[in-house]
Amino acid sequence: MARYRIAVIPGDGIGPEVMEACLHVLGALEEAYGGLSLEFIELEAGDRVKAEKGVALPEETLRGIKSADAALFAAAGETAGEVIIPIRRRLDLYANVRPAKAYPGVPGAREGVDLIIVRENTEGLYVGVEGRGPDWGVSMRVTTLKASERIAHYAFQLAEKLGRRKVTAVHKANVLRATCGLFLEACRRVAEDYPGIEYEEMLVDACALKLASKPEDFDILLTPNLFGDILSDEAAALIGGLGMAPSGNIGDRYAVFEPVHGSAPDIAGRGIANPMAMILSASMMLRWLGEVEAADALERTVSRYLRRGPLTPDLGGAAGTMDVALGIARLIREAF
Repeated sequence: MARYRIAVIPGDGIGPEVMEACLHVLGALEEAYGGLSLEFIELEAGDRVKAEKGVALPEETLRGIKSADAALFAAAGETAGEVIIPIRRRLDLYANVRPAKAYPGVPGAREGVDLIIVRENTEGLYVGVEGRGPDWGVSMRVTTLKASERIAHYAFQLAEKLGRRKVTAVHKANVLRATCGLFLEACRRVAEDYPGIEYEEMLVDACALKLASKPEDFDILLTPNLFGDILSDEAAALIGGLGMAPSGNIGDRYAVFEPVHGSAPDIAGRGIANPMAMILSASMMLRWLGEVEAADALERTVSRYLRRGPLTPDLGGAAGTMDVALGIARLIREAF
C-alpha cells in the first residue's frame, strides 16, 4: 500500500471550509480504494497566524511542506502575497499548472473547453522589486533564459505526457522586447526539441480574445507569470467560475496544490463555498504522486456528481459545501 504524508494548509476565509470538504472526500477515497494511505499534517499560514505571530508564513510551515510528500493549500486573505508567492519562490515551484476543463452539468460552462495554462511561477513582475516616489512608481520585470527554458520544457513534456497536440507561447514581444523577447527566444529554442508537438506564438491581447471566442482551439498555453495569472481567471469563466478551477505549483522536488479562487471573505463561514476546485486540486496532487488510478477515479466521481447535483449557489444550486463533499464521498463508496 502506498503511504503519503500530506501537508494541509487551510488558511483564511473559505479555506478551512473547502479543505474540510476535500479531506472528507479523500478520506472516503482512501477507505474505498484500498491501495492508498494518506496522513494529513495541518500547518498554519495566512492572516490569522500573522496576527498571532507577526508573520504570515512561519518557517515551521515551510519545513512542514518540505518534509511532506505533497501539500494542499486552500486560501489566504489579505496576506496572500506573503504566503503563496514566497512558497513558490523558496521551494522553487517554477511551474504553475492551471487546467480549465468544462464538465457536463456545470451551468455556464462552454462545451469543449479542455485546456491547460502552464505559467512561469517565479519571475516577472511578481519578484516584487519595486520603487515608489510621491508621484511615481516603478516595478522591475525579471526574465531569465534559465527560467524561461525550464518552463518551456515543462510545457512540452506535459503535452507529450498527456497526448496534447499544441503548445501556444503567449507574449507581448512587440512592446516588451527585452523580457518577452527573451521568453520567446527560449520557447523557440525548446520547441525544436519536440518536433511532434505543434508550436505557435500569440500576443497576449489576441490570446485573450481568442480564449473568449474559440477556446477549443487551445491545448496548452505557455505563459510568463502575470499573463498566466490573468488568462487563467478568464479561462475559469468558461468552465463555470473560479469554484471549478484547480491548480498546482510544481517543482522538481516539491509541489503545492491549491484552488485558483481566493479566500472569498464575503461568503466565509456560511458553508456555501464550492469545494470542487479544492477537490480537483487534490486529484492533481494524486496524479503528481503517481497515483493515477486514484486520481482518475476521483475526477470521474466529481464528473458524475456534477451531472446530478445538488450544486452550490455559485453554480445555481442551494447545496452547502459539506453537502457536496458528502455526495461525492457517497458516490466513491458506491463505485468501489
